[in-house]
Amino acid sequence: MAETYTERGIERPTEGEEKWLTDRRVKVLGIAVAGIFTLGVLFFLLLILTQFVDYQLLVTILPQFIDALILVLQIIVISAALSLIFGVLVGLGRVSQTGFTQRIATLYVEFFRGTPLLFQLFVVYLGIPALWANGQFPLKNWSFAAAIIGLTLNHTAYIGEAVKGGINSVSGGQSEAARSLGMSYIDSMRYVILPQAWRNALAAIGNDLVILVKDTSLLTVLAIPELISVFRNVNSATFDAWTPIVVVSVAYLVITVPLGKTVRTLESRSMWGSER
Repeated sequence: MAETYTERGIERPTEGEEKWLTDRRVKVLGIAVAGIFTLGVLFFLLLILTQFVDYQLLVTILPQFIDALILVLQIIVISAALSLIFGVLVGLGRVSQTGFTQRIATLYVEFFRGTPLLFQLFVVYLGIPALWANGQFPLKNWSFAAAIIGLTLNHTAYIGEAVKGGINSVSGGQSEAARSLGMSYIDSMRYVILPQAWRNALAAIGNDLVILVKDTSLLTVLAIPELISVFRNVNSATFDAWTPIVVVSVAYLVITVPLGKTVRTLESRSMWGSER
């Protein structure tokens, strides 16, 4: 009855390991590495802000970046809203009991997750107008529309997979209980399954929305005057790299940090028994 760890096949730590590899030393080492890294980053930032940023140029170029930021926010809001709506539909299609619907949703997800976003943007931006004769394409501001279409198509696939995972994480007994109460499939999904699936998928959806924000940097290839396009223009005109880099960094963080905090807040509020 008195089995030892060694008898069970688990070796005890050697004397050397007990002497050097302790929880306290690992904790102290982690703090030291994190502290050195933090000091290094702070020193680098201080060096850049004091030696390489031209604050007179910063004041001059700031209005251009504000206009670009407003444009990026418009694209993000529209694309995110459409991706969430269509992502739920794709997620429902992925778990559909109809084989044809499930296969179509699966093909959609496989294509848009299996090909680069940059390629998809080119397909939309260059491929669709090529279906018309030269000069006959009806939309004038096509680059803006192509950006929204490309981002929406791509991120709908990822959000659809997140929704599918959220639905599959809900116990099958929940659906059976809803159906036993007389609910239809649609009502059981709407009132029982999807609210729980949304909670389970919220982290993945939030991460994808943050990625969507960063993916707007690819829109420079569509001749859209977004943040990276303005950065390239300023750098080409002034040969100053660090001043526009700092502005672009701050602009993206202004979007992603509040977005990440909002997602974490929603996650904490969606947990059962949490304080509202």
